This record gives sequence, structure tokens and C-alpha cells, in this order.
Amino acid sequence: MTSDKSPWWRGARGEWYFVAQMVLIMLIALAPLVPGQPDWPPGAGLAARGLGLLLGLAGGALALAGLLGLGRNLSPLPHPKDDAELVEGGVYGLARHPIYGGLIAGALGWGLLTNSQLALVLALALWLLFEVKSRREEGQLLVRFAGYAAYRQRVHKFFPWLY
Repeated sequence: MTSDKSPWWRGARGEWYFVAQMVLIMLIALAPLVPGQPDWPPGAGLAARGLGLLLGLAGGALALAGLLGLGRNLSPLPHPKDDAELVEGGVYGLARHPIYGGLIAGALGWGLLTNSQLALVLALALWLLFEVKSRREEGQLLVRFAGYAAYRQRVHKFFPWLY
């Protein structure tokens, strides 16, 4: 596979997806600071915070397992490295994009934990961005790895056992 040496700002390898991802993550982190967000209905606050904590911890674990599982294949771009190998073991046997899934779960958890409806809306926007980014990435992986089509059929996209 030949390497595209065009400047990063042209986005030939999907650099703008990564920029958008980082901006959204930063906005999600800061969203609870926006004043005027309504409180949870009476009795729902504790449950929302508990669910948020669980989602945040599970998302962090999923993303970390994905990072560690990729090893030297890790790239922030939706374009495999020239020397990349297809990883199907570990957490990648349960989810094709566990880092994306972990970040989505963590963002949703943060919104629930901090009672930030803005963070929840931005977490949904992050999910949408990862849907689009993963489609581009999977197009590249289908061309690059003969076994990717079969792998995609048997392994969930973002969340083990769910989606």
C-alpha cells in the first residue's frame, strides 16, 4: 500500500475526523460548566449519577482495552498504517471499534454523572461522528485485509454484545 504524503490539512487520511473528535470531546468535558441546565426530576438524580458512573467506568475500561489491544497498530486516523496488521483478538473479538465505543459510553456517563443535558447531546453527536468515521475506516480495512468482511459479520461494532 502506498503512503499518501499530502499535507495533513488536506485530510487525505481522515485527519479532520480526528480534529472534530477532539473538539467534541473537549466540548463534552466542558459542557457541565454551561449555566442554566435543568436538574434531574426528583428521585432521578441519584439513579442518573449511578448509571453515569457505571457507564464512565465501563467506557474507560473498554477504550483502554482497545488502546492496549491495538499496540503498534494504533492510529488516530480512519486509515490503517502502512505496516498495520488486523487485530481480532482480545477486546477486538467483542467489538470492532472498542475505543470509539468506550469514548461514547464515557461521554454519556459524564453527561449523566454531571447532570449535563448539553453533554448528553454532544455525546450523541460524538456517536454520530464515530459512525461516519468508522464507515470510512471500515472501507479502508475491507480493501486492505481479506478477512475483514467475515470479521465484520461476526463482531459487533462499538459495544460488546450490544451494537
